[in-house]
Amino acid sequence: MKKTKKFLAGAVTLLAAATLAACSSSTDKDIITMKGSTISVSEFYDKVKYNSQAQQVLLSMIIGDVFEKKYGDKVSAQEVDDAYNDMAEQYGDSFASALASAGLTEETYKDQIRTNKLVEYAVKKAAEKELTDDAYKSAYEAYTPEVTARIIRLDDETKAKEVLASAQAEGADFAKLAKDNSTDTDTKDDGGKITFDSSSTTVPTEVKTAIFALDAGQVGASVISVLDTSTYKTSYYVVKLESKTEKSDNWKDYKDKLKKIILAEKQADSTFVSNVIKTALQDANVKVKDSAFQNLLSQYITTKESSSSTESSSSSSSTTESSTESSSSTTESSSSGE
Repeated sequence: MKKTKKFLAGAVTLLAAATLAACSSSTDKDIITMKGSTISVSEFYDKVKYNSQAQQVLLSMIIGDVFEKKYGDKVSAQEVDDAYNDMAEQYGDSFASALASAGLTEETYKDQIRTNKLVEYAVKKAAEKELTDDAYKSAYEAYTPEVTARIIRLDDETKAKEVLASAQAEGADFAKLAKDNSTDTDTKDDGGKITFDSSSTTVPTEVKTAIFALDAGQVGASVISVLDTSTYKTSYYVVKLESKTEKSDNWKDYKDKLKKIILAEKQADSTFVSNVIKTALQDANVKVKDSAFQNLLSQYITTKESSSSTESSSSSSSTTESSTESSSSTTESSSSGE
């Protein structure tokens, strides 16, 4: 959500401008009046339309509309509400101020969540088309089956190093150290005990990698630093491997888990996601009718206008129509998913 805030802080006004312009196609209304002057919708629009934030807001609106039309019945209002409530719970009392500082309301943030879920759904459906035996076998090679471990999470690096030294001492009671020191409320009361495999999303990647490299009964050699990119807060982990499961030679024994891994990797693959969006935009035959936005879709599709560079650069307000090329056939029918 931090990145979202960055994007939308300062862009709300631009979104309003684009919306006003769209709603006032027949009448150029005044939006501000003062002694001796007025500011009309078109004047405001002409001022902001070249702004990079305005371009990004319009792109988000296009993607939202295209995916709503194509996949709108695949995401329920309840799913959006649940995601919203989960975020509200994470932020606690600071949620309202976090939304406000991002220039968001409950309604606009839910709209954002909905668009994200529609794209996620499309990506999932596209990824499912690539669930071949070869894909499963490749995922199997990188898969680590279930392990049981103990973790101690701390907020202070110096304290973490002290706890690590205690954990490495002969006869150390790791479970007691976890109960006395860990800030992880989900595992603390059980002595830091946790069970997971490589498909788990509840354990940070850095922590999983470190634990998988240990032998049963071994404490990690160093403190593991993990940066939470949503809060920009660093946590420090001390870990111990309790036991590990022997890996079967047959990949089909893990098929369900491997599917989860493959789909998650596709969701995280920016190129794959871009191809899904590209296909949806081409199918929707999106047209850009203002030269100020002629390169708006260039990261996804090629438009005739954006290829002919300066054709309309001399008149910023002239209207040109750039049609999306339905080239490359109906390209990678990737879709983004819920």
